[in-house]
Amino acid sequence: MPLENIIKPDRVLCNAMARSKQHGLEIVSELLLRSTPEIASELIFECLIDRERLGCTSLERGAAFPHCRVDGIEESNAALIKLSEPIDFDSSDGEPVDLVFGMILPTELDESHHADIKLVTRVLSDEGLRARLRGMNSSNNLYDALINGAALAAPEAECPTNFA
Repeated sequence: MPLENIIKPDRVLCNAMARSKQHGLEIVSELLLRSTPEIASELIFECLIDRERLGCTSLERGAAFPHCRVDGIEESNAALIKLSEPIDFDSSDGEPVDLVFGMILPTELDESHHADIKLVTRVLSDEGLRARLRGMNSSNNLYDALINGAALAAPEAECPTNFA
């Protein structure tokens, strides 16, 4: 599925202020709520926290991909925040995170959902795209840079495989 089908402009926030990893996940939960108003943001937040307990979703080099399965949704939905100040995300490389791409998925995953996960990890693993995203100063520009950059992201970019 093309990235623009997974994430919409109203789920992108530039220069967000998060005090901690937990606060960053709260912000992502609120943005994800826009795609699924019938699901409580508290449920999304709890699912993201539960997933983090299984293992940190940092992709290293300042980017994180918190994601979880949520009952009651059919399609992948995503949100992106660029933080004004990086936060500790328990990354294995010790680097603080300033790009947080959150995703909710159905509880039962099919091939298209696995492809969505692979697409996001490939896009966020592209060093050039991460740099362009960090250079954006508005939510609209951040969204445009993400969508345009996704088409150019290196297909061979290193993709973690432990994100399903």
